[in-house]
Amino acid sequence: MNTTTAPSPSLDIGIGGMTCASCVTRVEKALKKVPGVQDATVNLATESARIVFAPGEQMEARLRRAVRDAGYEPRTPEQADAMEDNSPWAGFAPVGAGLLLSAPLALPMVGDFLGKHWMLAAWMQFVLATPVQFILGARFYKAGWHALKALTGNMDLLVAIGTTAGWALSVWLWLTAEPGAMVHLYFEGSAIVVTLVLLGKWLEARAKRQTTAAIRALHALRPDVAHLIGVEGEVDVPVAEVLVGDKLVVKPGERFPVDGTLLEGHTQVDESMLTGEPLPVAKDAGEKLTGGAINGEGRVVLRVTAVGSETVLSHIIRLVEDAQAAKAPIQRLVDQVSAVFVPVVLGVSLVTLLGWLGWAGAPFETAVIHAVAVLVIACPCALGLATPAAIMAGTGVAAKHGILIKDAQALELAHQVDIVAFDKTGTLTLGRPRLTALAVAEGVDEPELLKAAASLQSGSEHPLARAVVAAAQERGLTIEAPDNVRAVPGRGSEGEVGVRSYLIGSLRWMEELGVALGPLAAKAEALQAQGATVSAMAERTTKGLTLRALMAFGDEPKPGAKEALAVLRARGIKAVMISGDNRGAAEAMARRLGLRPEDGEVMAEVLPGDKAAQVAKLRQGGRGPDKRGGHTVAMVGDGVNDAPALAAADVGLAMGNGTDVAMHAAGITLMRGDVGLVAAALDISDRTVAKIRQNLFWAFAYNVAGIPLAALGYLNPVLAGAAMALSSVSVMSNALLLKRWRPRAT
Repeated sequence: MNTTTAPSPSLDIGIGGMTCASCVTRVEKALKKVPGVQDATVNLATESARIVFAPGEQMEARLRRAVRDAGYEPRTPEQADAMEDNSPWAGFAPVGAGLLLSAPLALPMVGDFLGKHWMLAAWMQFVLATPVQFILGARFYKAGWHALKALTGNMDLLVAIGTTAGWALSVWLWLTAEPGAMVHLYFEGSAIVVTLVLLGKWLEARAKRQTTAAIRALHALRPDVAHLIGVEGEVDVPVAEVLVGDKLVVKPGERFPVDGTLLEGHTQVDESMLTGEPLPVAKDAGEKLTGGAINGEGRVVLRVTAVGSETVLSHIIRLVEDAQAAKAPIQRLVDQVSAVFVPVVLGVSLVTLLGWLGWAGAPFETAVIHAVAVLVIACPCALGLATPAAIMAGTGVAAKHGILIKDAQALELAHQVDIVAFDKTGTLTLGRPRLTALAVAEGVDEPELLKAAASLQSGSEHPLARAVVAAAQERGLTIEAPDNVRAVPGRGSEGEVGVRSYLIGSLRWMEELGVALGPLAAKAEALQAQGATVSAMAERTTKGLTLRALMAFGDEPKPGAKEALAVLRARGIKAVMISGDNRGAAEAMARRLGLRPEDGEVMAEVLPGDKAAQVAKLRQGGRGPDKRGGHTVAMVGDGVNDAPALAAADVGLAMGNGTDVAMHAAGITLMRGDVGLVAAALDISDRTVAKIRQNLFWAFAYNVAGIPLAALGYLNPVLAGAAMALSSVSVMSNALLLKRWRPRAT
């Protein structure tokens, strides 16, 4: 008995209070300890966690409790939305207060450069620095205390210990100084570090809002109201109340509220926010309409086919959210480092303190300041942001141009692709073949045979079957309903028209059945040599199967397909066409597309069920006895029979004009049937992975270079705080450069 395993439920939880890569590691560990949790991925850039778990009682409550017990605030989507303020200066008040209070403390440093002595009285420094330290900096103490209770460390703990040490040292020097003596205090260092860290976090948050702009833009495409045609005429109702099968009116300039089929009217539809296609698309009765697209000049009536989470727009939003919530494989390195980072930094800081006191013989205050500088510069904020910030920016800009990346693994693998395999029909070609020739056997009436062929094929959705039906309709022939029709996968179909029984299918099938082509054999070879796809029609008689006709079909390459394949070749990527056609027809089409059959760029006569095996063969190519080497293969397709091949490839790319099955099997979905988007998808993968590597390099470089400099006394706490804040901001800014990416014109 076949059983299907239902997918495990998953939950997204917003998390407040995370500040660095160490926080991410801590929350993940806490969630994974909950019984029933199968996987937990925490994303610092989105401040959220995605948990996959086995069904159980009160799982959501237990997961939220685990987040709270770890010292962080679990948030519902409603709370997260309510807290999100997209104004440019949102959350700046604490930073502004810190700058106002710290500015007078920084004046003496400015005066030193100008040869002036603007030292404030000790009590004034204390009054200005203390609110910054304990009111504006309260968040660091709270989060640091939670980290200590959990016997772990994070950025907040480092900042809290470091700045408190500087403040406490200043108070001690002030209170123990001789009356009237001028003592150098370090209040300005602690206050400015707290302010700089707050400024860095504010700039990070501002940049994060830009990385999530793609998601917000997609959500904004949903109208709130639909014009429903009810029993009492046209009435406005909330979109949430619309049902499948309802009739809706959409006026010129309005967005389509849900997916549907056009019933009445003709219009131009702007689908640019969904597909990246800049030009409006003409729509006539019977064509599909996508929720979120903008209606052009015509008032139209549509019948609803999908609502809520089943609409194309909802699927797009879910795909982008999934990609941004996912953790790239390269992030594992960051997780391993961050797990031990803070304890190591605390150790280095202690060694710095003891080294300056014991080995260098420095005064106590000097040793403390150098130890504080180590704590401040080592904050691993940038490490936690390096990968997710780049992924969010890359997937967001890709979605804007019609490239939906389903997971971070596909994004990271795509830049390694060196072979792209294309399904032919509907991917490289228009997928609308025409019947170009009909050669009948001697004594057969051509119109009657075409009528019988069209009748047999009338219920099929296969492109060749539709071409036969279209040819019969053009000649005004009457199509009858067939009986006992049976499809033979990868070969053809058979059935009865009236009292006669026919088979229509590939020449290979006819050969398997022992049908002789006879006098039409030469004609078949000639048609194939011209690049036509040739099918045969046989009749089942008392003497067995007898050939009645040959049908030749011609398809056209998609506009821009040849140029797109040339772009791939220029990038050093091999393109391969996989086709079920006979070799002659496949190679003729391949040459029209600029492919080279002599270089192995055509796989012909491949049955639908064998496509996955051919993809596996391409992946194995070049692999020696040690099983190393091989190729990274991307598969591009659009049909149901492409789904296994898409899943078998390292990276599957589904054309968005294809089937849902193909789109679910693929790691990347191209929302337009434009072959040029394949090179664009590989290019944005290249750019994103490059940004991840750059970010990780700079994040590690700040710490690797900064910690020794601070320990050796070359950086004071103020410079260390500025460098630490700069590291986070530079990582976010570098990731945001991806928003300027545009697909190259082919």
